[in-house]
Amino acid sequence: QVQLVESGGGLVQAGGSLRLSCAASGRAFSSHNMGWFRQAPGKERELVAGISWSGGSTYYADSVKGRFTISRDNAKNTGYLQMNSLEPEDTAVYYCAASKYGGISIERRYEYWGQGTQVTVSS
Repeated sequence: QVQLVESGGGLVQAGGSLRLSCAASGRAFSSHNMGWFRQAPGKERELVAGISWSGGSTYYADSVKGRFTISRDNAKNTGYLQMNSLEPEDTAVYYCAASKYGGISIERRYEYWGQGTQVTVSS
């Protein structure tokens, strides 16, 4: 069982940056892949980035490639999403998730979820 708590969301102007954090409970975090999802009002949930348990493999959706960076610090049981060059279209609730098995780009494999943090990008 992995419990996840996101933080770092907020209001930022277009072109700005934010760093989201995902604090995990338990020693099991280091053996789980981690992903960041987002969901905007009226839209389906989208996997924006994933990282393997070791940090050796990453995945990015085309919409964020080159602007967002996913990372993790297993010693701190924490994952991160650095978001640069933010656009109004990035406005959404962002969720971190963890999966024990399966590819980091496969949405249905993620089984543990945080409560979400709001990111709002103004134009």
